[in-house]
Amino acid sequence: MILSELSRLEKNFDQLIEMLLNKKIEDEYFTVRLNSESSQFTRFNCGKVRQTGLVSDGSITLNLIANQRSSFCKFPLTGNWDLDWQLAYKTLEELREELKILPIDPYLVLPQGNNTSREVNLGELLTPESVVNSILQPVKNLDFTGIYAGGIIIRGYGDSSGQKHWFVTDSFNLDYSLILETGKAVKGGFAGSEWNKAAYIDKINQGKKQLELISRQPKELPRGKYRTYFAPAAVANLLNMLSWGAISEAAIQQGNSALAVLSRQEKQFSSKFSLKENFKLGLVPRFNHLGEIAAEELTLIDKGVLVNSLVSSRSAKEYNKKSNGANASETLRSPEISVGNLASEQILPSLDTGLYVSNLHYLNWSDRQTARITGMTRYACFWVENGEIVAPIENLRFDESLYNCWGEKNLIDFTNFQEIISEVGTYESRELGASLVPGMLVEDFTYTL
Repeated sequence: MILSELSRLEKNFDQLIEMLLNKKIEDEYFTVRLNSESSQFTRFNCGKVRQTGLVSDGSITLNLIANQRSSFCKFPLTGNWDLDWQLAYKTLEELREELKILPIDPYLVLPQGNNTSREVNLGELLTPESVVNSILQPVKNLDFTGIYAGGIIIRGYGDSSGQKHWFVTDSFNLDYSLILETGKAVKGGFAGSEWNKAAYIDKINQGKKQLELISRQPKELPRGKYRTYFAPAAVANLLNMLSWGAISEAAIQQGNSALAVLSRQEKQFSSKFSLKENFKLGLVPRFNHLGEIAAEELTLIDKGVLVNSLVSSRSAKEYNKKSNGANASETLRSPEISVGNLASEQILPSLDTGLYVSNLHYLNWSDRQTARITGMTRYACFWVENGEIVAPIENLRFDESLYNCWGEKNLIDFTNFQEIISEVGTYESRELGASLVPGMLVEDFTYTL
């Protein structure tokens, strides 16, 4: 999508809001959200292209509010103004009829204020013609399987109070696996807003080294507690659980938060653990579903102590709290865990004897009230003895509390470097967001099967 097309889309979006303002009747409020992208998707299997194409897609979500009731509808954005306006106006009239039969919402929040923002982040991505050779040349003769998604993603917002936001990011994500004939695999990811050939080749070379290691005879370990190093991708897996009934103010107030004990200050994490929302990274828009703008940085956990939860305007109204611009689901959008002191070259010596875990999967709460998580190791995970990788391990299931692995007693240290672990979902559209996280070394992590 070139700059002229971006400008045209933004102009059409502004025009849509103006037309809705003209059609709005007294005591009606509305919000309009735009989700659009122009992306290249290329799927690889066995080191060959299996599917490729360019996708231009967009949708509008119109939310109408009146008489303490609200309803919304999502419809496609075609780029044809006459058709788009016809769909929008028809949707507006249908929502008016629907509102008449809906119950009153006592905690409904109206859009208000006059916040405006405009952020356009253009990158230097591979051209569509160069994607295949650039990705496949370094993995020649390897079973390389994965998907490349790259291009422009747009989020827009406007409402009846006059708020207007426009966010554009130009980025790519390559989610891939290097697979052996035995079916064992090394999983990797490469993402950003500028394609760096040297950095990509370095990632692939790291993967090749791990392929050699996982080709060894695997070691079957008995269940028990092991000192464990979690690579950044595995740390991000654990961190993502905080968005599922943990850091949310509504979850805390309703008594089903995994951090309820932390919120009451009956427990705390290690003083080495600090977490914040960092919108300075430019990975996601700062505005939410009501056009509210979050602070550039919001500290959530400071040296082990919960100092802020994520509070939406709805929760603020219901529980008499102050909103901090959280989204409707009160989930993490751009989280960052602070670094520690563990250098890259010290990871294996500091681990000494234990497990090196690259990835986790199938995570779920096993006991939310005590913040216990269950899941499994995945892909390139290894047994280490005397600071040297000895063998890959068979998959293990774990069951451990965050109060232990992030606690003062068991959290040994975080690494002094971080990695951006991007969201890779493409179910309805390319997802935005990523986590900036270090690696982590912990004592006595519990493996149950």
